[in-house]
Amino acid sequence: MDFNTLATRESIDKTSTALKEHNYEPIVVATKEEALAKVRQFIPENATIMNGASETLRTIGFMDLLKNDNNPWKNLHAAILAETDPVKQGKLRRESVVSDVYLGSVHALTETGEMIIASNTGSQLPHLAFPPPHRILVLGANKIVPTLADGFKRIQNQVIPLEDERMKGVYGYGTLWAKTLVLHKENPALGRKIHVIIVNEALGF
Repeated sequence: MDFNTLATRESIDKTSTALKEHNYEPIVVATKEEALAKVRQFIPENATIMNGASETLRTIGFMDLLKNDNNPWKNLHAAILAETDPVKQGKLRRESVVSDVYLGSVHALTETGEMIIASNTGSQLPHLAFPPPHRILVLGANKIVPTLADGFKRIQNQVIPLEDERMKGVYGYGTLWAKTLVLHKENPALGRKIHVIIVNEALGF
C-alpha cells in the first residue's frame, strides 16, 4: 500500500460521514490555502492557542502566521519557547494544556472515523485527549486509510521512517515511537468542538 496516495472522493466522503457520526465536525477543502483560511476563521479573537509540532501546520502556512505579531491570539507555545527558566517553562507547559484552542494534525484517519496519533514524548497527547474546549486538526487526504490496522501500518512504514530522518537532520538523533493515542469518538455531552479539516493534497508525513 502506498501511504502517500490521496484518498478518492468516495473515500473522503465515507470518512467525513463516519467523523460526523462520531461527533466530529469534518470540513473538506481543496487546497492548503483554503485550509489556512478555515483555521483562521475557526479561532476566536483573543483566544489562547497551543499547537503541536506539525509538518502539516507548517506546510499550510500556519506556523508563519503565528510569527506575525499582528495575529489576534495569545500564542502559548511561543511563550513556552521564550522562557529560559526551566521551572517557569514547566509551569507554562502545564498551563498550556487548558488553552482555549489546540491545533495539530493526526498521522492516520480511517474511513470508519478513527484518528491515530503517534508520539515520542507524549507532550501533545493531553491536549488531544481532553482539556481544550476547541480543537482544530488539519490533515492531507494522503493520511486516510481503510481501517485501524492500516493506520498503524501507515505509522510504522511511512510516518516513523520520515520523522526519524527529519529528526536526525535537525537534531542529530532520531525519533522513537513510544506512545499512541486513538481518538474513536467524542462524547457530545462534554460540549467540545472538534474541527477536522481534510485537505485534498498530500500534506505531512
